[in-house]
Amino acid sequence: MTTKPNVVIALLTQDNDYQVEQAASAEDTARKLGIGVQVIYADNDSILQSQQILKFVQGKAELRPDGIIIEPVGGTGLPQVARAAVQSGIAWVILNREVGYVGELRQSSSAPVFTVATDNQEVGRIQSRQFAALLPSGGSVLYIQGPSDSETSKLRLAGMLETKPANVQVKTIKAQWTEASAFKAITSWLQLSTSQHAQIDLVAAQNDAMAAGAKKAFQQVNSIAAMDHWSGLRFVGVDGVPKTGQARVKEQLLTATIITPPLAGTALEMILSAMRSGKFPPEVTLIEPTSYPTIEALKLKK
Repeated sequence: MTTKPNVVIALLTQDNDYQVEQAASAEDTARKLGIGVQVIYADNDSILQSQQILKFVQGKAELRPDGIIIEPVGGTGLPQVARAAVQSGIAWVILNREVGYVGELRQSSSAPVFTVATDNQEVGRIQSRQFAALLPSGGSVLYIQGPSDSETSKLRLAGMLETKPANVQVKTIKAQWTEASAFKAITSWLQLSTSQHAQIDLVAAQNDAMAAGAKKAFQQVNSIAAMDHWSGLRFVGVDGVPKTGQARVKEQLLTATIITPPLAGTALEMILSAMRSGKFPPEVTLIEPTSYPTIEALKLKK
């Protein structure tokens, strides 16, 4: 390891406040620890992400990073790229995915290999508790899910369904984690004849960006009848970044969010500690999410 370790932070997209917060967390932690970091974004394209990382892995030995921290696009976690990195002596850390190959790579790797993730199933459980608090008599939720091949999306959905109140019905629409994608998905749904008389009591998105996009779509309906029909609709999201998600709750643009702390800074601390001590962290470290505001406070908003 060089005197000043260098780590690549490979994230999904710059068009998402949580991903930008991940980058800020990494850069802040790097300054404190004296680590060099380079943040790259894959524009939600797994092929591009693979190509980006292989450039680092296959480059000149003296220019290779000491570690790669990646939030993978899609569900596979780029196993071939991971093996190539580890074979080159590069530490490999996965954010927000639990992929099967990590245990296998740890058995033969000289560099740290591990996962740091939000407890995304608990995120889903918390969101369903928010449903119960906001809809004590039951009702209908329009639920905006992230990409179906995303492990984060799957776990959040599973947790929500696991603890969803029996008197709450859920209709699911898919988007791509961004405000623009949710705006497009909801705008398309609103144009369906079946949506015009649908009874929706709450819109819940798997992140705050999609909740914001959904709200914008509902605000742009162009008839008085539609405006009246959707007036008073409440919106909840996930991520709880202080300057966006939490701020939207304070400004009453969102009713609630769920704080999922940025993981990249934590992963950097763990990777540096592992490099210096020679001891691998646990295979998986889960970071607990929290409701914002608390479930008790939400019960008062019903």
